[in-house]
Amino acid sequence: MKPRQVLLFFHIIVGILLLCTLGNAWIPPNLFGNLNLLSLGFPYLISLHIIFTVIWIFRKEKIAIAFVLGTFLFYNPIRRWINFTPKAESQKSIRDIKVITFNVKYGDFGWDKVKKYIQDQNADIILVQEKDTNRALRQDLVKYPSVILKTKHKIVRQEELITDKSRGNSFYADVDINGKIVRIVNVYLEPFRLHKSMLQFDGLKKEGGKINTLLSHMIPTFKAHEDQIKKIRKAVDLSPYPVILAGDFNSVPNSYEYYNLGKDLQDAFLAAGNGSSSSFHDYKVPLRIDYIFSSKSIIPLSYKVDNSVRLSDHYPVIAEFLLN
Repeated sequence: MKPRQVLLFFHIIVGILLLCTLGNAWIPPNLFGNLNLLSLGFPYLISLHIIFTVIWIFRKEKIAIAFVLGTFLFYNPIRRWINFTPKAESQKSIRDIKVITFNVKYGDFGWDKVKKYIQDQNADIILVQEKDTNRALRQDLVKYPSVILKTKHKIVRQEELITDKSRGNSFYADVDINGKIVRIVNVYLEPFRLHKSMLQFDGLKKEGGKINTLLSHMIPTFKAHEDQIKKIRKAVDLSPYPVILAGDFNSVPNSYEYYNLGKDLQDAFLAAGNGSSSSFHDYKVPLRIDYIFSSKSIIPLSYKVDNSVRLSDHYPVIAEFLLN
C-alpha cells in the first residue's frame, strides 16, 4: 500500500472509533459494554485525528477539508475535557450558592488537612465521597456509607438511592436555601477497584493477561453503573424541585454514565469553566471523573478544579450558582 493509502486507512479507522463514542449516549453497557471503553480512549483518538488532519493539510490534499469539517462533530465532546470557550463576567447576587464535591480517599492523605481545606472553602453545599462515616460525625451530616453531605441550610427530606450491597452509593437531600428548595444528589458510582500494576507495561507476553484482567474489572463495573444510574435518574426525573447533581461518577466524559446522568441537566464546567477539567491524578494519566451538573434554572457562575492541593487522589471541584 502507498503511504497515502496507509494514512487514509488509519484515519478512517480512528474516525469510526470516534463516531462510536457518540453511541454511548444510547447504547447501555448491559447491551454492549465494550463500547463504553472507547470513552477512555477519546483524548488519544481525537489527538490522532487532529495529527492526521494536519498531515493532510500539509500535503495539500482535498480530503483535508472533509476531515476538518468532521472535527466539528466533536466540538462538545472535546470541550468536556478541555473547555476553550471564553466566559463573560457574571453578576454576583445574594442568591449565589457555592458547591464543593470532593472524593477524599478516606482521609489517607491526612484527614485533618482535608477537613481544614473544606472548612476554608465556606461552601453552602459540601458533597464528600469515600468518607469513613464511622468517625468524626456531626449532627448536621447526612449519613450513608461512603458519601456524606454537609450544608448550612435546612434539610427538608433525604433518601438513599442505592440500597443494595454494591460499593457505589448515592443519595439525595432536598435543601431549603433561602426559601428555595433544591434537590442535591450526591453521586458515587461503583469504583473499578484497579491498582497501578494493572497499568504498567511488563512486556508483550504479559500484556494479553493484563488486558483480560482489566476487562474483567471494567465491563462488570460499567454494567453495575447502568443499574445505579436508573435509580439516580428516577430521583432527578421525579424531582419537584430544581436539581444539583454532583460527585464521583468513576467515568470519563463521553461515556454512557456522563450522557445519562447529565441528561436534561447542564454541565457546570461547559457553562462556566475554562481550561482542563481533569480531577483524578493518581495514574499519571489525567482523567475527568468528578462533575457538577444542575437544572437549567440554576445558573452556573464559576467552576474550578482545585489542582493546587493534593489531599487525595482526586482534586476538589468547586462551583458557584445563581438560583434563578
